[in-house]
Amino acid sequence: MIHHPAPTPAGDSWQRAFEAFLAEKLRRSGSRRTVETYAGLLRQCFGTLGKTPEQVRSQDVFTWAYANGPSGRVPSASTVAARIAGISSFYHFLIRMGLLQANPCDALERPRPTPGRPRGLTAAEVTRLLHALPDSPAGLRDSAIILTLVLTGRRRAEVLGLKAGDVSWDGDHVFYHYHGKGGKEGQRELPPPAWEAIQRALLAWGRTWERMAPGDSLWPGHGTPGISSGTFYARLQRYFAGAGLPPAGVHIFRHTAAKLRRKAGASLEDVSHFLDHSSLAVTSVYLQRLESPHDTGWGSVAQAIGL
Repeated sequence: MIHHPAPTPAGDSWQRAFEAFLAEKLRRSGSRRTVETYAGLLRQCFGTLGKTPEQVRSQDVFTWAYANGPSGRVPSASTVAARIAGISSFYHFLIRMGLLQANPCDALERPRPTPGRPRGLTAAEVTRLLHALPDSPAGLRDSAIILTLVLTGRRRAEVLGLKAGDVSWDGDHVFYHYHGKGGKEGQRELPPPAWEAIQRALLAWGRTWERMAPGDSLWPGHGTPGISSGTFYARLQRYFAGAGLPPAGVHIFRHTAAKLRRKAGASLEDVSHFLDHSSLAVTSVYLQRLESPHDTGWGSVAQAIGL
């Protein structure tokens, strides 16, 4: 069970429903970061409104969702939509559990955010980034994380959550077991360059995989069981700056993995399997958004018609 402060001033009266909702989110997503996001939204909403779930009306959620944040900044369409979606998810849970009969979010029209164009790094940019990392235990660990992200295409939580017990060896190949989005689990081969980088990093920290306990993180930290997502993100921004690259989130490596696989000649089906997408349609849209807007085919057409 996950323990968080109650989302309402009433305290214990809704605490069990709150805890059950977060426990279900953890089971389905496998991500504690996701759970923390939902917990934060619930605390902000019900704490700000000063009401318990059965007292909240549509206009209450509307007022809270569109309110300026602590910095005084007007929330973006994406932020408003995320706020409403998070609270609506909680109410859907309460209705399924028979605790309430109506969802105040159903009456709200959610803004349609304009998604930013995703981008993936080129092979040359990945090389530049890796060269910007220091040759230190922390730098070697972070380099191994980046290589694993790029070569496996796994999500941030799936890679940073890897333990020694998730890795196995059959004498010829190394495999890793992952806990994916939506409760998916699977086993894939760990690309040799990533495994070699992991071994180098562990040695730099005075460890070897063979002598690690199954629950030990593959990514050691100073005085901690493993590097946190926040710490890795902060270090990554410094690496991007050092490589002369614009700042980006960790998810850029999943984009990079898909982009480089497709450019190397992988079929749409192969990329879809690689990313664990639910359908080829999802992968098709994913890749279309990653494609360069530059037209590289006009030259041959112009030449063919004598221009």
